[in-house]
Amino acid sequence: MADDSKDSGKMTQAQKDARDIALKSGLAMELPLTIVGAILLGGFLGYLLDRWLHSAPWLLILGGGFGFASSIFEIVRRFRPL
Repeated sequence: MADDSKDSGKMTQAQKDARDIALKSGLAMELPLTIVGAILLGGFLGYLLDRWLHSAPWLLILGGGFGFASSIFEIVRRFRPL
């Protein structure tokens, strides 16, 4: 990947603004998918365990809860200051 720090001095303000908007909108589209994907994956794994252990619906609920918690940790990790 090219080093952006060398090229950032040659960019106009409009180009910098456009780059910032692109980065922020990419993150805005990625976060909802991260949240929903983690919850669905946790719930699906809980569903499979429920079918195998005949304990429905408890592991489904627990898996969805773990998926939700992992999505919150992922959001916190991404927005943590450097």
